[in-house]
Amino acid sequence: MFESSSDAPAPVRVVTEAIKEYLDRLGPIWVEGEISELNERSGTMAFIRLRDTSVDMSLSVMCHKSVIASVQPLPANARVIIFAKASWYTKNGSLTLSAREIRQVGVGELLARLEALKNLLAKEGLFDSDRKISLPLLPRKIGLICGRNTDAEKDVVENAKRRWPSVEFEIREVAVQGAAAVVEVSQALRELEADSEVDVIIITRGGGSFEDLLPFSDESLVRLAAICLTPIVSAIGHEKDSPLLDLVADYRASTPTDAAKRVVPDIRDEIAFINQLRDRGRRGVINLIDLETTRIAAFRARPVLKEPMLLITTRVEIIANLRERSKREFGNRLKIAKEELKQITARIRSLSPQATLDRGYSVVQLANGEIVRDPKTLKRGDLLSLRLALGETEATATGEVKG
Repeated sequence: MFESSSDAPAPVRVVTEAIKEYLDRLGPIWVEGEISELNERSGTMAFIRLRDTSVDMSLSVMCHKSVIASVQPLPANARVIIFAKASWYTKNGSLTLSAREIRQVGVGELLARLEALKNLLAKEGLFDSDRKISLPLLPRKIGLICGRNTDAEKDVVENAKRRWPSVEFEIREVAVQGAAAVVEVSQALRELEADSEVDVIIITRGGGSFEDLLPFSDESLVRLAAICLTPIVSAIGHEKDSPLLDLVADYRASTPTDAAKRVVPDIRDEIAFINQLRDRGRRGVINLIDLETTRIAAFRARPVLKEPMLLITTRVEIIANLRERSKREFGNRLKIAKEELKQITARIRSLSPQATLDRGYSVVQLANGEIVRDPKTLKRGDLLSLRLALGETEATATGEVKG
C-alpha cells in the first residue's frame, strides 16, 4: 500500500508494480466462462478469450498447448472451467490468466444446473400463470428479436404478413448463439420494451443443439423477460426444446410460424367473422321489426282501435242506463218515504189531543191554566177557559155538580 496525492502522484510504474505485487499474492482460482476465441500459435503456447455470456466481459487466458489438448476437440463456444493464476504485465498494463487445467462443462452438469435454476425461479413465482400477460388482438407493432438473415425471421414476418398484410415490425437482428447472444438479446429486449408502439415481442431462433440454445436459459435474460410489461412470445428451437425463456414468456410458440399465427389474427377469418356478426345483427333487426309489426297489426285489429268511438259510446249507454236506474231508484225511495210519512202523520194525528177536540170534546182550564179534571174542585164564580176544536171561549162555574 502506498500513499499518493495530487501534489505527490504515483508514477505509472509504481501503480503497475503495486498491482502486480497484489496479484502475485493472489493464489490460483477456478473461473467459468465460454470460449469465444482460441488461438494456437506456433510454438508451445495457446491463447484463449474467455467470455461471460451474461455480460459483455472477457478475460485473456494463456496456457500450454498440452493443457488445451487434454480437452480437445472442443465444440464452438464451449463452456469450460479453468484453474488459473492471474498475471499482470507491467509493460502494457494487461491482465492474463495462466491456465494450469481446463475442464469442459459436460451436458449432464449443465442440465443439473439448469434444473436447479429452474426450481429456484419457479419458487420465486417467475413461471406462475397469474403473471402472464394476455396478448393483444391486433398489435400496432410487433417487436422481433431474431438471428441475422435467418429462416426464423422470414417465417415470422412472411406468415404474419400473409395473415395481416398491414402488420408492422420492429426487428432486432442479434446473435442467437455463442458468447454474445445473451448480451445482444438482452439489449434488444430492453430497446423493444422501451418502445411504446411495440405491443408484443417475439424472441425466436431455429433449432439447434442443447449448447446452442443455452443462452435462452441464462438467468439474467430470464429475469429480464420476467419484469417486462410488454407481452413476450418465445419461439426457440423446435417443439421438443424447452429453454427457461419458454417458461417465463407469456406465450410459448412451438415454432416461429406458430408465433406469427398467435400474435396476429387471420384477416380472412376476421372478415368472415365480421360478416357473420353483421348477418346475425341484420337477422336480429329484421326479426325484431317483424315482431313489432305483428304486434302493431294485432293492436290495430283490436275493436277499440278499429272503432275508437266504440269505447266512448258503450260507456255512454252504460252511464245512461245507470242514470235512469238511479232516477227510478230515487223516485221509488221518495214514493215509499212519502207513504211512510203519510202513515206516520195519520197516526200522530189520531193520537193528537186535537183529534179528541175534533170529536166534540173540550179542555177546561182555570184562569191560571190548570186543567180541571174534577168539577168538585170548582167554586161558584170561578172563571174557566174552554178549549174547543175550533178555538177557545170563557165560562163561569155555577158551583153545581151534576151526575
